[in-house]
Amino acid sequence: MGASFITTIKERCRVCYTCVRECPAKAIRVADGQAAVIGSRCIGCGNCVRVCSQNAKQVTFATAETEELLRSGRPTAACLAPSFPAEFVGVDYMRVAGMVRALGFKYVHETAFGADLVARRYRELLTKSSGRRYISTTCPAAFGFVERYHPELVGSLAPIVSPMIATARAIRRLHGNDLNVVFIGPCVAKKAEASQAELAGEIDAALTFPELRKMFEDHGVEAWSVEPSDFDPPHGATGGLFPISRGFLQAADLNEDLLTGDIVSTQGREYMLEAIKEFADGDLGARLLETLCCDGCVMGAGISNDLPLFNRRRHVRKYVCRRMATLDHERWAEDVRQMDDLDLSRTFHPDDQRIPTPNKAELEAAMRRMGKETSEDELNCGACGYLTCREHAVAICEGLAESEMCLPYTIDQLSRTVREVETKRSQLAEAQEALVQSEKMASMGQLAAGIAHEVNNPLGVVLMYAHLLLEDCEDGSKMREDLSLIAEQADRCKKIVAGLLNFARQNKLVRRSVDIRQLIDRAMRAVPLPENVSLKIEHDMDDPVAEVDRDQIVQALTNLANNAVAAMPNGGALTIRDEDDADNVRLSVIDSGAGVPPENLNKIFEPFFTTKQIGKGTGLGLAVTYGIVKMHNGEIRVKSNADGEAGPTGSTFTMVLPRK
Repeated sequence: MGASFITTIKERCRVCYTCVRECPAKAIRVADGQAAVIGSRCIGCGNCVRVCSQNAKQVTFATAETEELLRSGRPTAACLAPSFPAEFVGVDYMRVAGMVRALGFKYVHETAFGADLVARRYRELLTKSSGRRYISTTCPAAFGFVERYHPELVGSLAPIVSPMIATARAIRRLHGNDLNVVFIGPCVAKKAEASQAELAGEIDAALTFPELRKMFEDHGVEAWSVEPSDFDPPHGATGGLFPISRGFLQAADLNEDLLTGDIVSTQGREYMLEAIKEFADGDLGARLLETLCCDGCVMGAGISNDLPLFNRRRHVRKYVCRRMATLDHERWAEDVRQMDDLDLSRTFHPDDQRIPTPNKAELEAAMRRMGKETSEDELNCGACGYLTCREHAVAICEGLAESEMCLPYTIDQLSRTVREVETKRSQLAEAQEALVQSEKMASMGQLAAGIAHEVNNPLGVVLMYAHLLLEDCEDGSKMREDLSLIAEQADRCKKIVAGLLNFARQNKLVRRSVDIRQLIDRAMRAVPLPENVSLKIEHDMDDPVAEVDRDQIVQALTNLANNAVAAMPNGGALTIRDEDDADNVRLSVIDSGAGVPPENLNKIFEPFFTTKQIGKGTGLGLAVTYGIVKMHNGEIRVKSNADGEAGPTGSTFTMVLPRK
């Protein structure tokens, strides 16, 4: 049973892992976010088909093979599972049989008769066996699970065929071996059972009820248009209760006596797994474990309607009651006696699909890939489809799962990525802002350089002749006073032009290894401090040596310190701090002045912007400092508070310079 009868429509698979969680055999492999069924591990229970809300799991149809059988010229018999009343609700059973005949089937039989034969064999088995324990084999998904995941229990599987095989053998005895047999029922696992090598030739095709409805649609067969007809004999009796939980026991006249505990009956995925495990451990204490993978065959994945469990059970029960009321019991007993010598035995073979436990190193590596470093990280939330994080890790080691299936891990990774993206976005915004500022500075620098060069020469002539005239002018004269004013203002213009040239940065960097602490001390000696301003220098560098242009950094520090002093006309504290890491050095100038209003923070590095009184500043100091820092491939940061209610006022200018 290596082939899978369930496929995945990749476009519909939405990475919800519901199929992984609901698969009792863990026969789902998730790769690149797609869940696919592994044929060798699949027991055909159809849980993945039933629970997939996106209809991504699809049962392989056998309608084409069935059409070929009907056209083959050989007589073809249809065997309808006893759960058919739960599928064709509201349709009389004789019309159902007539619809099947209308497709071209020569015979239409009830599998309920085969269930009657199987029930008798189980009763005989328990009567004759002395102390042996058995697991029923009426459910192909259940015994398929035992073969694959509890191969040590294969010897405990009851050596009796399922009702499907029993019916096929019975009708071939009646109609001859030259007969095609097609089983129609609610179970995907029947397809796998029919394909087993030891049952070759027993069932030629196995259909689910949706496949039968598809054939009705293709052939235009409808209930009102067919001639009603009864099923071909032999007819079934209480075997019609097989698709209902514990219906097998009633048909076999076996009692699940809670006092003796000789027989235990259970159904459903979870209870099946637990019962088989306890049977293997020897804790069940029962001679017969009757287990169904579904909540009765009426809940099989091959039923197309959405009726709830007990509604489906009711329709099956009503049909069986109706049939039993009209059944010719003597004829039924005679039919059963004629099959007393029919071979209903079969063998089972181990097909070990258990996942070997990986070694400790592999398991720990898989756990780490899911972010499970400690036991506290193992949430065992089940979102991945596995009961525990360690089960998930084992599946990863075997290539059945991916670490991304761990929801807490994925959420953590996503949150981390979002934070990184936000950081990158902020950095990009800062870089864009710096780029705009740099372009603005470059344009203004070109303009400033042009103006400075054009003005510098005539300004020098004015200044020279003003001084020459002063030398010839008598002291105390009105002309000398005017000439002094001309010389003073011309000299001021010369300083502005010099500032423009510095801002334009026409000179190149001369990088040398410099002791930053000594550089700071040198720069602060050039800054005149009023008596009401205190100075504090904080050295906090592990390696004070960096490659910078000493004179330009001194100029930048001096500009920042002078601005800080100017911001504290009523006195305050000036702090110069140096810090470093492996790649950068940071020089901070901190004052306790009035602070920079928020509306001015984006303007302070623009040339000629100043908040000082006319004649007190040129508005070029910070612009020059900005240019010096940028030429060092560094950045300058500003933090300032001008609102006393929000905390202490003051500003911090920090130059971040590459060490090399």
